[in-house]
Amino acid sequence: MTPDNFSRREFLGISAAAGSLAATTILLAPEPLLAARRPVAPSDRVRFGIIGVGMQGSGLLADSIKLEGVECAAACDLYDGRHVLAREIVRPDLPVTRRYQDLLADKNIDCIVAAVPDHWHKQVVVDAVSAGKDIYCEKPMSHSAADGVAMVAAAKKSGRIVQIGSQRVSSLICGKAREMIASGMLGDLMLVEGWNGRNEPNGAWQYPPPFDLSPNNLDWDTWQGDVPRRAFDPVVFARWRCFREYGTGVAGDLLVHLISGMMVMLGINEPPTQASAVGGIRHWKDGRNMPDVHACLYSYGDVPVYMRLNLATSMPETYRFQGSKGLLEVTGSGLHFTPQTGTDSSPSYYTASFPRAMREEYMRKWHEDNDARVAREATSESISYRSGDYDDLRPHLSNFFNAVRSRTPVVEDAVFGHNAALACHMANESYFRKTAVHWDETSKGIRG
Repeated sequence: MTPDNFSRREFLGISAAAGSLAATTILLAPEPLLAARRPVAPSDRVRFGIIGVGMQGSGLLADSIKLEGVECAAACDLYDGRHVLAREIVRPDLPVTRRYQDLLADKNIDCIVAAVPDHWHKQVVVDAVSAGKDIYCEKPMSHSAADGVAMVAAAKKSGRIVQIGSQRVSSLICGKAREMIASGMLGDLMLVEGWNGRNEPNGAWQYPPPFDLSPNNLDWDTWQGDVPRRAFDPVVFARWRCFREYGTGVAGDLLVHLISGMMVMLGINEPPTQASAVGGIRHWKDGRNMPDVHACLYSYGDVPVYMRLNLATSMPETYRFQGSKGLLEVTGSGLHFTPQTGTDSSPSYYTASFPRAMREEYMRKWHEDNDARVAREATSESISYRSGDYDDLRPHLSNFFNAVRSRTPVVEDAVFGHNAALACHMANESYFRKTAVHWDETSKGIRG
């Protein structure tokens, strides 16, 4: 190599006036739960009935009764084994039933917590609010776009409280990220990425059916709802998320968390205008008809959003918000912001193509004009926040029960839940139609 023949890498190594970023880490301190701030008078106690005491429902039940002033009055499930489970969690004499209508008719029950398969969400929510009950419904809010439209209409007509169970809305980390983004730290938002992945049979919903499951202790006909009839199948009962007839796949189980968290952090409450998805059943060839790999590119206004889910590669739930002034990475345990100046930190390597005298003149002038600025920018500080041991489910439930008590708005109402679910339905529709889709606000439908 001659002195006049520099490579790009060598030129940068010689000319860069580099400086490393200082870093600060801050521990986020959660607010105390509102429902636990003071003793609750007997007259202010909230009595709820739970519909669905399965994997998620049993957890909601156990967490809810730990909140001050919250009491479970009755439980409903179509499988009798979960009646036993509900009584194990609450008390031996807890009233149990297969008919959720019994809970809606009970004047002593103030509200409902529902954790049923997706294809039952609309009917349970519409029936609950029509009966004058407030309801907490698990995510995704709906099984289809049409179901979501009907649920929003029923909630507005009844005036009852509806909270959807995407607990990222109550996340301490998402709240801090929203504050940072709103402050303008990121500059112009260029692109949002999000991903989540699992790599185990349990994470892919290959759940073991209860050993004793049979048509004698499960109301199989009612469980199927309005979908085409099929013979009793314990595997379908336990693994309903795998099947389009009952569930919404990785979109409704995992993508909805990414979408609802993103909506909170960006301060938006709207569906995407367009979605284009790819994926397939690439690993879990177990009879399911929902993809185990699903990636979707959205347009939220003029911001591109790229979300991806994978059930055969483990990846922690993560977001990257890419802005003109820096990068914000958000995970389940914290967030990290790295500032970017958007200016050159070293002379242009293009001048390696200049003759020596011209290059040296350029270098002299560049350093004269920029060295002081680069030195200042080198002191820019990256910021990390950590949440410690923080569970966003209990605050989410607490917000619902406090709203029932005080009649104040919830953090995730039916409109927000519907908009988050629409992104999931659009991802599924694009995947099955094999084309891009968009949301038509006029017709309230997903169009190709």
